[in-house]
Amino acid sequence: MTIINKLLICFFLISFNAFSQKEQKSSFQIVPLGTKGGIDEKNLSAYLIAPTNTKDFICLDAGTVNAGIEKAIDNKVFKVSTSEVLRKYIKGYLISHAHLDHVSGLIINSPADSSKTVYATNKCMEMMENHYFNDQTWANFGDQGVGVPLKKYHFQTLNIGEETPLTNTTMTVKAFPLSHVNPFESTAFLIKNEDNYALYLGDTGPDTVEKSNYLRDLWTAIAPLIKTKQLKGILIEVSFPNEQPDKFLFGHLTPNHLMQEMHVLEELSGKDSLKGFKIIITHLKPPTKNIVKIKEQLKTQNDLGLKIIYPEQGKRFEL
Repeated sequence: MTIINKLLICFFLISFNAFSQKEQKSSFQIVPLGTKGGIDEKNLSAYLIAPTNTKDFICLDAGTVNAGIEKAIDNKVFKVSTSEVLRKYIKGYLISHAHLDHVSGLIINSPADSSKTVYATNKCMEMMENHYFNDQTWANFGDQGVGVPLKKYHFQTLNIGEETPLTNTTMTVKAFPLSHVNPFESTAFLIKNEDNYALYLGDTGPDTVEKSNYLRDLWTAIAPLIKTKQLKGILIEVSFPNEQPDKFLFGHLTPNHLMQEMHVLEELSGKDSLKGFKIIITHLKPPTKNIVKIKEQLKTQNDLGLKIIYPEQGKRFEL
């Protein structure tokens, strides 16, 4: 082999590697402020999401905020104060439903927060206005609702299926309904930045138990994005191990039910379309022995080749 041929091969390999790295470039960064369901008030559902290489975060649910920011600072994710992350980096909140383990951080931190937008569907927004920011259980930091609105937060109601810009970011969101003990509704948020997407689901039960088609409708909507590889990952809950009876799921998923739903998604998006696809498991409920069991069961049942990720509080990852 001549020197010129060797150089050409080296050039080709370097170019191919650079192209591959470019193709795999991440689109979103996620900083979990809280990852669990259950009783640990220092670590409840809340995930910061932003386009990679920006500080324009939206908080997906807000069960834990301050403690999660402090954890992220300890892990060198942020190099500024807790207050600066809260007031300047977090541009708004997307709230899937109004259960306390998804909103308590937002409520408690509201006096120290800066002006920004809180996004939720109509039913969720009504609950927050009537039961939390109502000048009785808590001051009304919003710009509508009962009592005297202090107008720190802009309460923006999301219309189902309508793409909505997220203020002070380059991202948009589209909301989809979920069933969390039918007829109580939760929400899934499809986040878009440029031509890339990430999907976050609030608490949800499986269609078979909830007697609904909400998850199937959601999978139908996102299947084209999986085919084109524009959807970078799904954050979805698994709260209980398989031993939990369906009648005691309370609107949550087990490994069995998650994998059944993933098979529906694969049927809609094409055979082997989920190989290596990132599934981020949220809302794991204590005790620890149950969490260990959930992880073992998901590993055993992962016949689709999913890349299953368990986020850790305060540790940044990319999609």
